[in-house]
Amino acid sequence: MKKSMKKLLSVTMAVAMTASLTACGKTASDPSTSAAESTASGEKTEASGEGFFKIGGIGPITGSTAIYGQAVMNGAELAINEINAAGGINGAQIDYNFQDDEGDTEKAVNAYNTLKDWGMQMLVGTVTSAPCIAVGAESSNDNMFQLTPSGSAVDCTKFENQFRVCFSDPNQGAASAQYIGENKLATKVAVIYDSSDVYSTGIHDKFISEAEGQGIEVVADEAFTADNNTNFSVQLQKAQDSGAELVFLPIYYSQAALILAQAKQMGFETTFFGCDGLDGLLNVENFDTSLAENVMLLTPFAADAEDELTQKFVASYKEKYKETPNQFAADAYDAIYAIKAAAEKSALTPDMDASAICDALKKSMTEITINGLTGENMTWTADGEPEKAPKAVKIVNGVYTAM
Repeated sequence: MKKSMKKLLSVTMAVAMTASLTACGKTASDPSTSAAESTASGEKTEASGEGFFKIGGIGPITGSTAIYGQAVMNGAELAINEINAAGGINGAQIDYNFQDDEGDTEKAVNAYNTLKDWGMQMLVGTVTSAPCIAVGAESSNDNMFQLTPSGSAVDCTKFENQFRVCFSDPNQGAASAQYIGENKLATKVAVIYDSSDVYSTGIHDKFISEAEGQGIEVVADEAFTADNNTNFSVQLQKAQDSGAELVFLPIYYSQAALILAQAKQMGFETTFFGCDGLDGLLNVENFDTSLAENVMLLTPFAADAEDELTQKFVASYKEKYKETPNQFAADAYDAIYAIKAAAEKSALTPDMDASAICDALKKSMTEITINGLTGENMTWTADGEPEKAPKAVKIVNGVYTAM
């Protein structure tokens, strides 16, 4: 994990003042710039008075998983802008404050405490699993409502105050085996995974246990660790020698980019299939996107989908952030609208404290149904898990296309 200087970003917004965030997480030249900068220097920013719901966000906008955090930050902001412009939640506007954790657990907890000092009433985060678990221990003690867009480890919903938008790691593993088997993509599969990472191992373990029932033979099962994650020649050679028709990659995009390049160098031509961690692959700096041609990944969002909601979201996102949104942006967008629906179901008011809001949302989250970017008729169970149908996309000519 890259250790860079901690950056704090605070964005407050109301219908009369909409902040504009760039991909690197700094504010553009607008009235909120000085406020964001004063927060970074240690001063408290308060751009609104009473009558505002305060929603915090935590995730990496610097470091090796910054693509995820930037997308979540932007997707949530876009939804909040829309909601504020349409009258807010129960007539109240939303303040939004996003903090950078660099994908680090200690920094995530520090960010959480910063948001508490700011007056946060609800948390959309964190973005990655390990920080989400660390923050969950704190939010549970505080009875702070926590909805992670993308924290997929099982323990990201360990406590009753925690919910998620994405599928859990085991659900992704089972759904991947099911998708490969039912669509007859391959019968001989090799797996390359990170045995030091909770996300990767969670998906891997469930995939292995489900593969046989889907008529899949795992012909090579190769691990790497965070201490050895740049040279994959041994794992790829074993996969190639095994006769694998498909290589399953339950890993993050940064390692996947290296694997695809090294497979090309050794002349290993096969099908590659991953999960939501591969979303961001096309944005890796200096990556030859032609190497990702026909790579498939299990993800609930495709930017080229033809439904009206997706088209509107993609157009608005491109206009504001000058890039195509990925699944993490869509997850965050859906998270904000889920909070809106649950808050309205509970008739929340912004003068309620965070604990009272959390108690209300624990119940109302299980009573709402939303049609979002990442699923139709989405519902949530009391243990925080979403119920929606899995989808897959394929990379064709440098873009994600629905399968």
